[in-house]
Amino acid sequence: MAELVYRPVVGLAQTLFKAWDLKIDCKGSENIPRSGGAVLVSNHISYLDFIFNGLAALPQKRLVRFMAKESVFRHRISGPLMRGMKHIPVDREQGETAYQHALDSLRSGEIVGVFPEATISQSFTLKSFKSGAARMAQEAGVPLIPMAVWGTQRLWTKGHPRNFKRSHTPITIRVGEALEASRDKYAGALTRQLRERVQELLEAAQRAYPVRPKDATDTWWMPAHLGGTAPTPEQVRAAEAR
Repeated sequence: MAELVYRPVVGLAQTLFKAWDLKIDCKGSENIPRSGGAVLVSNHISYLDFIFNGLAALPQKRLVRFMAKESVFRHRISGPLMRGMKHIPVDREQGETAYQHALDSLRSGEIVGVFPEATISQSFTLKSFKSGAARMAQEAGVPLIPMAVWGTQRLWTKGHPRNFKRSHTPITIRVGEALEASRDKYAGALTRQLRERVQELLEAAQRAYPVRPKDATDTWWMPAHLGGTAPTPEQVRAAEAR
């Protein structure tokens, strides 16, 4: 029944992306297994990342069940869609319930999408990773699939108005080789290895990105270390601590 909801939503998203004339460059989809469970792990720079993460799995004929904050499931419009697509609600006060739900999905052969930074990175650099993705992959006996997206922040991100009127916006997606989640490896060490993989993919996506800010007013979407005016990680932490 879930696919009766999921596939039309995917079709609508693809139609909208064509209307916006987004230039989507996705490489590495063959690294997503055609069958069996897996944990798909990505950086997080936009409210739309899960859509593009999901698109990367379509060439392998897979649908991804994403872990998302519980409030999205209570919204009168998004709630029925999220539930219909078998996404997984996360209540931070009852995280064990979401974790078990994700494990059940993995063990039944689903791909579960996780953003281990937990929240959008306003510096557009990688934040520290929580170990939940590694732990659930180990417990379910499934691989970790690292990936990175770039350019999605130009459409809609935290602290900036959404802009769906942009045209020709490039979106770059890179999917890496599977990382075995061995049970005899410490989850913290596996998480660090996973973050390194995602960092490599993020840098590859940034190098491949075909455009740069057009002028001084358009540098907000570039991280400071690449010459942009996005806040540094230190500035973001300072602002959050106030």
